[in-house]
Amino acid sequence: MNNDNKGIGLIADIPDDQRPREKALSMGMKALSDIELMAILFGTGIKGKGVMEMCREILDDNKGHISRVSNMSAHEFMQRYKGIGPAKALTLLAGLELGVRAAAESVKISEQAITSSKAAYDYMNSHLFNLDHEEFWVLLLKRNLKPLREFRVGQGGLSYTAVDPKIIIREALISNAGSMMLFHNHPSGALETSPQDIALTERIAKAAELFDMRVLDHLIIGHNNYYSFHDDGKL
Repeated sequence: MNNDNKGIGLIADIPDDQRPREKALSMGMKALSDIELMAILFGTGIKGKGVMEMCREILDDNKGHISRVSNMSAHEFMQRYKGIGPAKALTLLAGLELGVRAAAESVKISEQAITSSKAAYDYMNSHLFNLDHEEFWVLLLKRNLKPLREFRVGQGGLSYTAVDPKIIIREALISNAGSMMLFHNHPSGALETSPQDIALTERIAKAAELFDMRVLDHLIIGHNNYYSFHDDGKL
C-alpha cells in the first residue's frame, strides 16, 4: 500500500478468514454481523481508521442500533462522522433504505391478511419511514382483511396535515373496501396523540359506519416504532 492510502483500511488488508465478503460467499449474508455488512458497503475505511474499526465506532455511537443510522440524512451522517464523504454515506444509507423497502415488499407480496397493528406497520412503514414532513395514508382492506390498495390523502408540514374524510370514503366505495386502516407520521418521532388526531379518527370512523365499513386502526408512525389507536382501546 502506498503512502497516499495509508490508514484507509481496505477489506483486502483483513486476514482471509475474517473478510466479510469471503464469509458472505461461504456462509451467506445472514451469517454476517452488522459491522461486517457495513464494511462490505463501505469497502474502505477513512484516513487513520480501518473499515472495521470505523463501522464498529459508528454502531457503538448508536448503541448497536443500525435503525438509528437509517434515520439520518446523508448530511447528518457526514457531519456526525467526520472523514466520511458523500459516496460512503449515500452507499450505506441507500443499502439501509433498500432493506426497509424489501421488508415491506415481502409483506405485500405474501398477500397475508392484516390482522394486527404490527402487520399493518410492517406493510405501510416504507411509505412513512424517515420523512421530514407529515403525510396521511389509508390502507383499504377486503372483507377477509387482505389488502386492496393504499393511497396518500394528505401531505403537510412538520406537525399538521389537512385531511378530507370525503376523499377517503369516496376511494373506499370505489374500491368496494370492507374496512380500512389509517396512518400518519410524526417527523419528531413523538407518538403522543393530539386532540386533532383523535377528532379526525372519530370523524372518519363515523363516516365509514354510514356505508357499512369499519376503521380498524389508526397508526401514528415514529422513528422505527408506532402507536396504535386499536391497541390502546381508542378504536
